[in-house]
Amino acid sequence: MPVDPTADNRVYPVRRVSYLTSAVRPRQFPPADRPEVAFAGRSNVGKSSLINRLLERRALARTGKTPGRTQTVNFFNVNDELYFVDLPGYGYAKVPESVRASWRPMVESYLGAGRDLRRLVLLQDIRRDPGEEEKSLLDWLRQGDIPAQVVVTKADKISRGGRAARAAAIRKQLGLTEAPLLFSARTGEGREAVWSTLVRACGLIETEKT
Repeated sequence: MPVDPTADNRVYPVRRVSYLTSAVRPRQFPPADRPEVAFAGRSNVGKSSLINRLLERRALARTGKTPGRTQTVNFFNVNDELYFVDLPGYGYAKVPESVRASWRPMVESYLGAGRDLRRLVLLQDIRRDPGEEEKSLLDWLRQGDIPAQVVVTKADKISRGGRAARAAAIRKQLGLTEAPLLFSARTGEGREAVWSTLVRACGLIETEKT
């Protein structure tokens, strides 16, 4: 893949991004013809903001004041090389019970659909301790041999001195073998580190940093 010298995305130049489709069942998914990265987390964890920041688009993934809006599996085409998959959020009580009950089957139907999933990015708010949802999802991924990357969001919400301690606590609580990545959609902190992980997982070409 040629490197665009004018691109300011130093790890992976994002040139073309488009919304592809939304689905609730596997037969509605696009063809599994390229690597995929899926994003999962609580409805108020900043998932849409992280996706928008990674892709340097302001409103590709929907954000809003009311959590729980992502109720489908949403596919985005990135550079015609990979899919970003925005999975339904979970854990937000102010949506109908029928909607909350549909989240887990929808996510599990995607994870069990035989896709070319290279990484499941699990988001965790730096100000919160992981709950049973995060722990059970990681256990489910481990049992299915699905590689996961935990990203701790909203890093700018606490002091720099406290970030390492919170990351260490989350690592211990989730039983991770590696430290989670710190990320801030507001400042862009951690963007290159997340992209570097995804580039390696998907077998894409990583550009040299200048």
